[in-house]
Amino acid sequence: MKKIFGALMIAVCIGMAMPAQAQLHFGVKGGLNLSKASFSDVKTNFKKDNFTGFFIGPMAEFNIPVVGLGVDASLLFAQRGIKISDGGEEATVKQNGLDIPVNLKYNIGLGSLLGLYVAAGPDFYFDFEKTSKVDKKKAEVGINVGAGVKLLNHLQVGANYNIPLGKTASFEDVEGSYKTKTWQVSVAYIF
Repeated sequence: MKKIFGALMIAVCIGMAMPAQAQLHFGVKGGLNLSKASFSDVKTNFKKDNFTGFFIGPMAEFNIPVVGLGVDASLLFAQRGIKISDGGEEATVKQNGLDIPVNLKYNIGLGSLLGLYVAAGPDFYFDFEKTSKVDKKKAEVGINVGAGVKLLNHLQVGANYNIPLGKTASFEDVEGSYKTKTWQVSVAYIF
């Protein structure tokens, strides 16, 4: 019983000491979305082009410096979409919505001026733009995988790849659906 009580007290002391070193920072994040559609079960031959959009919004970062682990969450206005053409007809399907990525980050410090990080986690996207002839999902869940560089403890430059777990939308006129896979290039300033 004394060993269990002693181990519990040590765990409580470590748990109380960790938040003293943990750091919570806020900032702003923005960047470029480069989306491309991946079609499934579509009977026509669509020609796919990349769609370029943007994202911007506030972010929060929680770090435990000794361990190098942290959590990064953002609330972003994001523009995604696809460009397709079938014969002589071209169409652009836009997705303007709210993007909420929550990433677990591992930081590798290379001194006070430079650091590297890798990140992965879920991404929640809520679309609020209506489009005719396209049945888009109002909410999408995906996986983010990314890496980047931290400069001067305030500036972050990174790249992410977002993979949706389900279909993004389906067409009313054509059988089939598509997923919007997105590359993101971001710049963040942490206060």
